[in-house]
Amino acid sequence: MAIPVKLQVFEGPLDLLLHLIEKNKIDIYDIPIVTITEQYLEYIKQMKEENMDVCSEFLVMAATLLDIKCKMLLPVEENDEGEPEDPRAELVQQLLEYKMARRLSLELRDRQITAASVIYRTRSVLPDEVKSYEVPVDYDQLRGDMTLAGLHEIFKQMLMRQEDRIDPIRSKYGRIEKDEIDMEEKTLFVQAYVREHKSFSFRKLLEKQRSRAELIVTFLIVLELMKSGEIHVSQETIDDDIMITSNVTGEPVAAKEAETDTVIEEIKND
Repeated sequence: MAIPVKLQVFEGPLDLLLHLIEKNKIDIYDIPIVTITEQYLEYIKQMKEENMDVCSEFLVMAATLLDIKCKMLLPVEENDEGEPEDPRAELVQQLLEYKMARRLSLELRDRQITAASVIYRTRSVLPDEVKSYEVPVDYDQLRGDMTLAGLHEIFKQMLMRQEDRIDPIRSKYGRIEKDEIDMEEKTLFVQAYVREHKSFSFRKLLEKQRSRAELIVTFLIVLELMKSGEIHVSQETIDDDIMITSNVTGEPVAAKEAETDTVIEEIKND
């Protein structure tokens, strides 16, 4: 862990800058950068501490001051909003934050000193009679002019308010559950049904479905199989059933056949 090293009465470059600002009675929001830089560099020349870690911090600040001094000599730059930018703004913000932190540290130190002089008892020394004492309750005063009829009226009003909160329409709805349909499994079922029956009525296929959602999904799968050319759909007249015929020739792939064995068995059982 690093050991804090103090340079005379200053603990860092910001502490030195604040000292110079307060010594010269300068407005922290309008720092005369030339004067402060000269005094700061003069102090560095007089430093007798040879700790390189601490010296480097002061030298970095000196370079920052020189950089700000150079920017002050150049034309003023504008930000995206067209307002002039002050090269000292970032340094002023750092000084304000450091000044606030220093004040808080002094406040905490004073509180620590004050807390060290406080004496308090670790446990209660009250007699048992005092600790067990309870303030008597005057029920007549607590009840006041309230009667049983008044309490009943208040109870009825609370029930009416509770009934008003109930939606007369939505409260009669049953539980709405979402049908979970596995699209891949349903596609596998339809393909297995086509392989098993070769040619069949579309109505017969739909009769196998258990819900409206399954009917819709099955219809979409039939459309997709028509698009891919796996099945052919025909209808003699408008009143006849729609017939579906398989266009798949040859034996199916072994892996796909293994996946559909269970589905085929279910179709046979139906």
